[in-house]
Amino acid sequence: MSASVARAPSPTPSPSTTASEAPSFEALAETYRHSLFKYACRLCGDKQIAEDLVQDSLLRAWRSFARLQNPAAALGWMKTIVRRENARRFERIQPRESAMPTEELPAQAAQDYDTSTDAFVLRRALRALPVEYREPLILQVLHGYSQQESAARLGLSAAGAGTRLFRARQRLREALGERG
Repeated sequence: MSASVARAPSPTPSPSTTASEAPSFEALAETYRHSLFKYACRLCGDKQIAEDLVQDSLLRAWRSFARLQNPAAALGWMKTIVRRENARRFERIQPRESAMPTEELPAQAAQDYDTSTDAFVLRRALRALPVEYREPLILQVLHGYSQQESAARLGLSAAGAGTRLFRARQRLREALGERG
């Protein structure tokens, strides 16, 4: 038996730690998986999306694990990767343009077309709305779609469609002088 000097384990590996003393990626991933999942849940608010974020983040971390200089900073490093993966999720979303014509509202029949001054003012105010507010409002009011159906048709979240409907009504009230 050889005599060796017993060393107390250091709580955090020093930057001069050799590769044999550094924790493996699997050990770090297992240690921090729950913390990363909680962080991802706070970022996105959905458990399934959080699971995907953690999985994608761990894959990205695994690919660049060799560049991690200080294993003590692994949790912060991995949380940064989760945050950036969450941001990438929104970069991938490309808004779709609606195929619904909104320039001129079609009249169903000649007798249904209101030629009053109030109707003219309302149609003009509708045309003056930005397209992003006009489309959900037309879908809901004229075509009878629910907020969820309008959102699905326009490629928005239900909350996003609700916000646009609220703002469209607000702008119409302003344009019409808050009558009645």
